[in-house]
Amino acid sequence: MSHQAAIFDLDGTLLDTLEDIADSINRVLRARGFPTHKTEAYRFFVGDGSQMLVKRALPENERSDESVARYLNAFKNDYANTWDVKTKPYEGIPELLDCLAKKGVRTAVCSNKPHAFTVLCVEKLLNNWCFDHIIGQSSRYPKKPAPDSAFGIARAMGMAPSEIVFVGDSGVDMQTAVAAGMLPVGAAWGFRPEDELLENGCRFLARHPLDVLQLVR
Repeated sequence: MSHQAAIFDLDGTLLDTLEDIADSINRVLRARGFPTHKTEAYRFFVGDGSQMLVKRALPENERSDESVARYLNAFKNDYANTWDVKTKPYEGIPELLDCLAKKGVRTAVCSNKPHAFTVLCVEKLLNNWCFDHIIGQSSRYPKKPAPDSAFGIARAMGMAPSEIVFVGDSGVDMQTAVAAGMLPVGAAWGFRPEDELLENGCRFLARHPLDVLQLVR
């Protein structure tokens, strides 16, 4: 079946944001005398929203709700000024988005990154392409893997979920796609290993962004 639209996760799928995220949280940790983490460790810290990201990075004895809230605020303040130092689209993403636009395939972004940051990232680094919808984490929808945000995009597009591919780099994204009735496409170039994608419902493993073109009209 050729699909008519594609929903993309942001971090680890469209944009390689890992180094800026790791650098920012490590600065917060270092300033308070806490142990820092290697950049690669953050591949497994991200994906469930900023609050969980900070909680995972903190020492175990600093993970109370009060501490997490305090350091989350510190991270947000730092990241707001440093998020685009190293962040860039993955190789092949510009070509993929160009091809999708030429084919008339509609696109959207669905992320667990805070909504304002999600919009900022897209507007600054992906501004050559027009996305129908950009949705980040907010009070409007529960975060992924709840399918509500994906359903909201499908409704706004006037499409059945079965007409849409959902492209993401984590088990959370694959669970979201399955729950929404969309085709789960694993972005193997992203943060998480292929096994995680396959174990969580991936039905098409894309090892390069242009592989996604096989699935759309």
